[in-house]
Amino acid sequence: MSDLPRKAVTRTAKLAALPLGFAGRATWGLGKRIVGESAEIVGRELQQRTAEQLFKVLGELKGGAMKFGQALSVFESALPEEVAGPYRAALTKLQDAAPPMPTRTVHAVLSERLGEDWHDLFLEFEDKPSAAASIGQVHRGVWHDGREVAVKVQYPGAGEALLSDLNQLSRFARLLGPLIPGMDIKPLIAELRDRVSEELDYDLEAQAQQAHAEEFTDDPDVVVPEVVHQREQVLITEWMDGIPMSEIISDGTQDQRDRAGQLLARFLFSGPARTGLLHADPHPGNFRLLPGGPDGEDDWRLGVLDFGTVDRLPGGLPTPIGDSLRMTLDGEADAVYELLCTEGFVKESIDLDPDAVLDYLLPIIEPALVDEFTFTRGWMRSQAARVADPRSPAYQLGKQLNLPPAYLLIHRVTLSTIGVLCQLGATVRLREELEEWLPGFVPEEILDEEDSAAEA
Repeated sequence: MSDLPRKAVTRTAKLAALPLGFAGRATWGLGKRIVGESAEIVGRELQQRTAEQLFKVLGELKGGAMKFGQALSVFESALPEEVAGPYRAALTKLQDAAPPMPTRTVHAVLSERLGEDWHDLFLEFEDKPSAAASIGQVHRGVWHDGREVAVKVQYPGAGEALLSDLNQLSRFARLLGPLIPGMDIKPLIAELRDRVSEELDYDLEAQAQQAHAEEFTDDPDVVVPEVVHQREQVLITEWMDGIPMSEIISDGTQDQRDRAGQLLARFLFSGPARTGLLHADPHPGNFRLLPGGPDGEDDWRLGVLDFGTVDRLPGGLPTPIGDSLRMTLDGEADAVYELLCTEGFVKESIDLDPDAVLDYLLPIIEPALVDEFTFTRGWMRSQAARVADPRSPAYQLGKQLNLPPAYLLIHRVTLSTIGVLCQLGATVRLREELEEWLPGFVPEEILDEEDSAAEA
């Protein structure tokens, strides 16, 4: 059996300690200020201690608690800088590391799923995990044909743990909310819960990854490892080296940041058009920068991992997204409003001013207005503050808009990707990617003219 804490009472107690710990440290901080210590110094130490406890509990529990931490970490760029600093390192750790599963448990899972002679399938197998995620961990090995492989082994009891964690976290959503001001934590947890069964199914993950690997074979910009073997709770894929995106965020050059940002945007918009699937877990732990881009070894390609959560979009991203974005940029307030009503973003019982809706949307789509845009934490914070301040018109209008279920995952993926771009501080030619890959963004008549010119 795994050392993953699986008993509901144990996991509940650990999660319950989070808000209690927050309250206890607040009392400790008040005491320090009473005896004369600087409020700024006390506040910084308080945030650091809170961040450390958050990582410790979520990391130990893995499961849904760690999945929540990973989802939360891409939004840290929306936090005020004086708050973001202490949390950033602790949350980013969740993207690449967690306490490992015992070797005996790994061997037991491999024996059960691959057979007692599983060792014969490998020329080499490293017992020490190279990475740990929310529901499994990855071991490096050499397959019997000589290929270096990544062996992903699911934690026993992961499904039960995921549901237990997420149910418990939803009860604490109000207390966890201050971690990301202006963000509604409860729907995020509900959506993660809805995706549990799909993410636990390594067969579905293998299908999604292989579809991407085949489509992006020989692509100059994007690399997806091939699936080598899959059996229930074990998924074996080709190994991929490279610089983790989290390292680019913390220590990368500006050229690396810009290239990573451009390729991330390209993958986000081109993936659904090329595969009918949207990679729906865009946190930095799932991306690498690899040398050998179109301009040689000094150029970079984007390596993409973890296809456990995907949105199935057979026709690519919905055309109304491109239509509404284009019409918003063109200032067509009435047409945008009509389309939003048709798609369910405005409920029939609600009556809004089309010009006010346009004013609400324009700052959000600012990156698509220009040929290239520099994503910054400051810009992200300004957007978060604008829609989170109860005194602002944007907040009041935003409360009246609706997010249809069909767009829920697309919306979260887009926001998460923007969060990563802001962490990178990347300058990206976003409009170029939209014109190339987003259905509806370029009017049909212009596309027809371009096709006619190409044929001539």
